[in-house]
Amino acid sequence: MVRASAGLLILASIVWAQRPTDADAAALIERSRQKALEYAKSLPDFECTEVVHRYTEFDPRKHLGLTPTDKLTVRIRYAQHKEDHKLILIDDKPADRGFESLRGAIGSGEFGSTLSAMFDPATQTRFLWDGWRMERKRRVAVYRYAVDVSRSRYHLGSGAGADMHEAIVGYHGVLDIDSETGEVLHFTYVADHLPKDLVLESASTMVDYALEDVGGQNYLLPSRSVAEVRGSGVSARNVMEFRDYHKFTADSSIQFGPVK
Repeated sequence: MVRASAGLLILASIVWAQRPTDADAAALIERSRQKALEYAKSLPDFECTEVVHRYTEFDPRKHLGLTPTDKLTVRIRYAQHKEDHKLILIDDKPADRGFESLRGAIGSGEFGSTLSAMFDPATQTRFLWDGWRMERKRRVAVYRYAVDVSRSRYHLGSGAGADMHEAIVGYHGVLDIDSETGEVLHFTYVADHLPKDLVLESASTMVDYALEDVGGQNYLLPSRSVAEVRGSGVSARNVMEFRDYHKFTADSSIQFGPVK
């Protein structure tokens, strides 16, 4: 019995380590493509709280490290497949400005628009099998991918006011895909082909997804995201947590108190 168990363990390890055939790897990407393109349409109307801890380093050349800038509490309302942000608190005090007026690093795209653009056939994203790993007791397929700047919709900006510079950039990163469902559980995207007038050395974002109950049904929704930008004169990091998901109706109300 011991020998049989050892033999089964070795066989399981070999099967686990095996690379899927090109056809199987492509089939999983196609399953993920359908999931991603249907994702935003499948979501119900909901609200959630986004807590953003922002950090800044004003002279990266001195290597003094990032220091806390502020903490933002934002109400996100997703209704009729559109995303709306409302700034509620700044450092746990009522906000005296709108979300659109925020200076510094801000971002969006966690609720499906980035994934939809990546998987859109018109984007012609290149996917490359990278390996297996375990996530939440499930086998996850890891892929590397790249989007050429000529097909990209990744809009990146730096500066403010008259000194604002914007550009469409290419990007690449890693996807973690549930091998059974085809759902994306984690992904990163890193900007490339950055034009000089952006005055940025790098820009990257990581997004984690988890099952959340909305109106008695589970949906895969953003749970945490980290965005980082680095330039010659300033660097910034945003650590975003998404919580308190609930179904949105016309008479919904949400209370915002101090959030740690």
